[in-house]
Amino acid sequence: MDEKTADLRDIFVETTGSDTVTERQAESPGTLTDRDEAAVGERVRELVAAMRERYDFSTALDDATYARIARGRFELDDDAALAAALADADDAVSVGDGADGDDATDDGNDSGDAAAGTPEPTDVDPATVRDARLDLHLVREADREVDGAPFEYADLKSLTAEGRSIVECAEALDAEPDAVAKYARVARVDLTSTRANDRFRDGFRDLLTDAAIEGNHAETAREDGLKEATEDIETNVSL
Repeated sequence: MDEKTADLRDIFVETTGSDTVTERQAESPGTLTDRDEAAVGERVRELVAAMRERYDFSTALDDATYARIARGRFELDDDAALAAALADADDAVSVGDGADGDDATDDGNDSGDAAAGTPEPTDVDPATVRDARLDLHLVREADREVDGAPFEYADLKSLTAEGRSIVECAEALDAEPDAVAKYARVARVDLTSTRANDRFRDGFRDLLTDAAIEGNHAETAREDGLKEATEDIETNVSL
């Protein structure tokens, strides 16, 4: 077995779970997920501002709070927990350096805590959190689960896509308008997000979760390693 063939064999052994790969994977969280939180926070707020300019937001919350709600969407299980985290200034709704940024009140008391991304306590109810979250196209699967109404979400979404009003949808679905209205908002958000190629939703997800980063880096590292090891090697090498 020549040197390049041995290199190729080692790469395949590593990618199938040898001790070397285990050790490398154990180190990866430090290298793949240690991001510049200040840059992440700034980009999140830029996305919020872009959405505010493009769409009509339904609450009076400022961009900093919208950014915290975006973070909380991926950190917390529901809107009640997110509202509580906002009220407690929990780290789960921190969005990096200068989270208060331009939206902070200029009272001369800006300190290291704000600069480090510690959010200010914000008193907001779960319903308002939900409205703001939907403004950001951050729909939860639970939002689409129709409970206690005689129709399927997919049917309502199809009718909404046709431009039907809530009353017309209610008549077509033989349901109460109030029940339809609750899910029609979600359907409109899903449709609006789709028309934007889900770029805002995916942008928040990629910035505020590690899954995409880890997957992309791991795949790139694997491909680069294989490319280097297999360069100039015949394809019928026997391992």
